[in-house]
Amino acid sequence: MKTIKTQVAIIGAGPSGLLLGQLLAKQGISNIIVERVTGDYVLGRIRAGILEQGFVDLVREAGVSERMDAEGHVHEGFVISNNGNATRIDLKELTGGDVVVCYGQVEITRDLMAARAAAGLETYYEAKEVQPHDVKSDQPYLTFERNGEQYRLECDFIAGCDGFHGVSRQTIPAEIRTEHERVYPFGWLGLLADTPPCHDELIYAKSDRGFALASQRSATRSRYYLQVPLTDNAEDWSDDDFWTELKRRLPPEAAANVQTGPSLEKSIAPLRSFVCEPMQYGNLFLVGDAAHIVPPTGAKGLNLAASDVATLYKIMTRVYESGDRSCIEQYSEIALRRVWNGERFSWWMTNMLHDFGAELGGNGLEGQTFNRFMESELNYYLGSENGRKVIAEQYVGLPYEDLKD
Repeated sequence: MKTIKTQVAIIGAGPSGLLLGQLLAKQGISNIIVERVTGDYVLGRIRAGILEQGFVDLVREAGVSERMDAEGHVHEGFVISNNGNATRIDLKELTGGDVVVCYGQVEITRDLMAARAAAGLETYYEAKEVQPHDVKSDQPYLTFERNGEQYRLECDFIAGCDGFHGVSRQTIPAEIRTEHERVYPFGWLGLLADTPPCHDELIYAKSDRGFALASQRSATRSRYYLQVPLTDNAEDWSDDDFWTELKRRLPPEAAANVQTGPSLEKSIAPLRSFVCEPMQYGNLFLVGDAAHIVPPTGAKGLNLAASDVATLYKIMTRVYESGDRSCIEQYSEIALRRVWNGERFSWWMTNMLHDFGAELGGNGLEGQTFNRFMESELNYYLGSENGRKVIAEQYVGLPYEDLKD
């Protein structure tokens, strides 16, 4: 067995693991990333890309913001349409200057991978049978297999950035962790196309036919979503069927601007809310999807992962600069406060904007009643400046919390 050593072992080479590794390296903290699949596979994952200011600042601090700053599209607002009646949420005005940046998660990941390679930082792709050991001790380690060779990675700390299905969360004994979950009775059918976006900003559209989202990846690439039953398959939807249904759900002006084209990718993603408590066990820390999942309605998934990274980065910096290990115990408490707020906002937006009529209750009546409550809720918040301010403040993201002295 080959033994290697580092200060922080990171499981997972997605954006959270890569960002954490880059930030730690900037502070002189050694780290090694272990990833189950290839780098190309990681880059093939199609994900959203609405970045809160806190995430943008972290990428800049990591020294990997050149392309994001040059190509990212600053959004000062977004639109919520309620059965064709469009209301703009002016983020900049309602929050006193805060905005979000549209820059694809794939591009962020690509930039971080390139920076890591340029810095000569170690990443072990295609690592099999990754397993944390002795995480409650002062000498935790990972074991894994790569290219037929067995490895032992000795470290001080382990960051589990390996997603919902990863091994990190399962390392915490079942009797210690509490898992909260809500699975929604519908999914999002997403289509990616090389067509100009139908609008400069995102459009969240509630309609009697179900929810739709008009999003974008660049000035020439669009991403659209439709609420569909979980029983649907992406193969059931032709491109023409998708474009036709999208236009029915968007407000008329946006629908008229939709430019259609062949899909580059089409898939259905289920929606769930999930939180694992605690997010720390000994010297193992859960980061991002390993600890929490949100429905994408609130644009919080990647951003909550970034706030986890920010908290863990602050802790690791203090530990290695001052030797103060007491701050380690703050991680789960600080991270979970922001996680639960993001979960609540995403749940709330999902409830207000989706059609539950056919999904709840034996004859749909319970869902119809819920829809009426949520339609009244949406009308109230869109019709009030204070209501729109609540939406805007949550959408741009709450400030990151500092460590206690």
